[in-house]
Amino acid sequence: MSASDSKNPAVSCAGLVKHYGQVTAVDGLDFEVAMGECFGLLGPNGAGKTTTVEILEGLVLPTSGTVKLLGKSWETDERYLRERVGVSLQETNLPDKLTVRETVELFRSFYSRGYEVEDTINLVALGEKENAKNETLSGGQRQRLGLACALVSDPALLFLDEPTTGLDPQARRSLWEVVQAFKEDGASVLLTTHYMDEAERLCDRIGVVDHGKMIATGTPKELIATLGGQQIIDLTIEHHPEKKLDLDTVAKIGGVHSAKLHTGVVSLAVDQLHTVLPAILAHLDAAGLKLTNLSTHHATLEDVFVNLTGRQLRE
Repeated sequence: MSASDSKNPAVSCAGLVKHYGQVTAVDGLDFEVAMGECFGLLGPNGAGKTTTVEILEGLVLPTSGTVKLLGKSWETDERYLRERVGVSLQETNLPDKLTVRETVELFRSFYSRGYEVEDTINLVALGEKENAKNETLSGGQRQRLGLACALVSDPALLFLDEPTTGLDPQARRSLWEVVQAFKEDGASVLLTTHYMDEAERLCDRIGVVDHGKMIATGTPKELIATLGGQQIIDLTIEHHPEKKLDLDTVAKIGGVHSAKLHTGVVSLAVDQLHTVLPAILAHLDAAGLKLTNLSTHHATLEDVFVNLTGRQLRE
């Protein structure tokens, strides 16, 4: 990473708007990504996340607003940014008949500077496969090769678009280690993912996008703290045509911070299970409601996401 890269935010996005006819995909988005930071951009389908990333990557022009990467803009500094920005897509179609080494050599030839081909192959743990043709690689190996192609230029900023979708747990963890090593060298990452554990593991900060707007930002711990309680109680109640649970009343029970209904399950954010749970069960009994299922867990980013958007990330 050059000294000039480190003087500016990795990403600066102000008042970003994108219209497709009568549809507003992005509606006044503002956020920054610091150098050396991994920033996770999360959002349900149709939230505007993909359009935002495509604008940041220089693939789509915004309707209005400004985007700067490393202090530069695509309008005036495209060549510079192509050299300093790496992009790893969810699926990368690489020539089947080329070997791993030949593929990385090809991508290295596109740049005036970067890593040695051998070092890049070893970075993504493909040394044993360097002479294997791409058509023989597993899904996880193909993802790592795609990441190698994005890393070979030694970028200051790396875009990762759902990099571990479809990978087995071992392949996912292997790719996480590569991303963490890259970030530890002082470079920046903007990550989109449908896996909350991935976001919690890799991201220093997270931004949640819905309906084209940024509705929350913070560290994983900060976002989880917005729920108020560190424990979640999920209740499934037997349907009764004349009796329904009043969420406002439940939310007023001592120790309950919030009560949300999602796909037939009532989720309560609470402080201490041992003091709150008896009061909740007593309330259900008094209301003549029958409990069919109850589970508890520590609050996670998934709970934050549902609380903010009313949807799960993969919906």
